[in-house]
Amino acid sequence: MKLKSIHAITAAAFATVAALTASSAVAQTGACLITKTEINPFFVKMKEGAAAKAKELGMTFLSFAGKVEGDHEGQVQAVETCIASGAKGILITASDTKAIGPVLKQARDAGLLVIALDTPLDPIDAADATFATDNFKAGELIGAWAKAQLGDKAADAKIAFLNIADFQPTVGVLRNQGFMTGFGIDTKDINKWGDEDDPRIAGQDVTLGNEEGGRTAMENLLQKEPGINLIYTINEPAAAGAYEALKAVGREKDVLITSVDGGCPGVQDIKGGVIGATSQQYPLLMASLGMEAIKTWADTGKKPDPTPGLDFYHTGVALITDDPVDGVESIDTDQGLAKCWG
Repeated sequence: MKLKSIHAITAAAFATVAALTASSAVAQTGACLITKTEINPFFVKMKEGAAAKAKELGMTFLSFAGKVEGDHEGQVQAVETCIASGAKGILITASDTKAIGPVLKQARDAGLLVIALDTPLDPIDAADATFATDNFKAGELIGAWAKAQLGDKAADAKIAFLNIADFQPTVGVLRNQGFMTGFGIDTKDINKWGDEDDPRIAGQDVTLGNEEGGRTAMENLLQKEPGINLIYTINEPAAAGAYEALKAVGREKDVLITSVDGGCPGVQDIKGGVIGATSQQYPLLMASLGMEAIKTWADTGKKPDPTPGLDFYHTGVALITDDPVDGVESIDTDQGLAKCWG
């Protein structure tokens, strides 16, 4: 018992020292970036963009990330650290877009500018501004492309939906419902997925936005409906996992996969025939614009304005495919590789 007590005291002492060190390190921070994970190439590029712009503007900068996709508590702790640091603003891609609201209100009440990147909060005005892809449009583009690719067969499609998480963060809902709209599926309540009754929906599962999750979700859905011939995926890592599951049962060549992200590996997967089409977004731009907005806020007190006609600032989206269809504007993989990230 005595040895255990000593170990406990030692651990507590180290924790105290670490906390004091962290507090000292962030005392001069101008801005914080909080992402969902550290390993997803999308967030890696976002961090690069924010860090480069901070250096250019002469700002100090700290970044934080959840341990895994969906680590809400880790993000809450990061926000609290940013508030205590005296930061002027927070850029955040929230894991739980509704639950993060109360701690972000604390940040705003303390005078920090809060900007959501990529993933709108729920409600969207829980942030001072949102810099994001039009995620509904991103889904709509791949849905319309898939419908045109299938032609007459679209009426009898068997579609698997590989989403991000059961708690339906806004980015997942927007892409999912956008795809359905583009494909011609009645979404019922457009603010959630899962209430639709279109017989072409073979099933929906979640992936946590990674390859392993995509593979497992695809295996689950193939057991439910072996005849799946079209797949919507939340992002390209999930698409890569779905492809591996299809390959394992010899179906990789007769199923159409669509996705969203536009990272370099994803664009290469289009070239290689793994993915049929993806909607490209621009995380570096989101982050750099966010840092500029925090600097402006710190200097002038002015908050950023949304894109006219929208309730967020749209940072662009482009459909990438080497099999273009009439009526859906797209760029090819060579153009996509010139703009990709990761």
